Amino acid sequence: MAKKRLLIIEDDVDVAEMLVTFFTFQGYEVIHASEGAEGIALGRAKLPDLILLDVMLPDMDGFNVCKALRSTTLTKYIPITFLTQRDGRADKVAGLELGADDYVTKPFDVEELRLRVQGSIRRATRDHLHEPRTGLPSGPLVESEYRLLQNKTGWHHLEITLEGFRAFRDAYGFLAANEALGVAAQVLSETVAELGTSDDFVGTPEEAKFVIFTYTPTPEALIAALDERFAKRSRALYNFQDADRGFLLVGGSDGDSAERVPLMRLQVEMAEHSPEAKNRATPE
Repeated sequence: MAKKRLLIIEDDVDVAEMLVTFFTFQGYEVIHASEGAEGIALGRAKLPDLILLDVMLPDMDGFNVCKALRSTTLTKYIPITFLTQRDGRADKVAGLELGADDYVTKPFDVEELRLRVQGSIRRATRDHLHEPRTGLPSGPLVESEYRLLQNKTGWHHLEITLEGFRAFRDAYGFLAANEALGVAAQVLSETVAELGTSDDFVGTPEEAKFVIFTYTPTPEALIAALDERFAKRSRALYNFQDADRGFLLVGGSDGDSAERVPLMRLQVEMAEHSPEAKNRATPE
């Protein structure tokens, strides 16, 4: 299964090094930023499962970082835990009002922090806000975002299916299949972060299916990049023989009678109910 991704926004070198080392040892993929602006950029580019955010940063305070993260569609659903020396009630209330999920004061017990991080990620999954294998917003959040877009224009609705997923799962097992879903989610998130806009949304309404709501004026370029990048990344999920020949052999006792199933790919379609798709389809 893909590792949970943790973004630490902390300017204290000693604290940051300790946190990176500790959570890496705990099995997380850890990203570090020492300034608020850098943290915002990494949050959007990497879409972590949770953000540990210091309040006192050299370029901007953590409250403004939190506000910026909560004001853009790509990052507004990511759980945020404040780490700070400010232990006043007013500061805690301010942080929680901005949408933070937790508030931990320094000095802190690192084992307690680990449990708080696990708890925040687990709550997001348990409440069906995030799909556990991909970390992406799931059904309820997808529906909520779609409703918000109904009276807006200039956006495109892309529906994505991970074709060949079930054959891959049957051949390689559930653990490998979960990793494949994680790879697909990372490709979608990172590509949208690079080629889309801060108002774009990536979600997964059901297994092996994804949606992108994007304001990019060139969705064709986004679709082409998704297809190319997943094709390249997904080859590492297969053994050398399958990857080299470009297909799986399914069923049958020999190569002649077995069915040839192509390697997994992302099938991307523009939804017909997308406003821009309708406009393109309507004759002048």
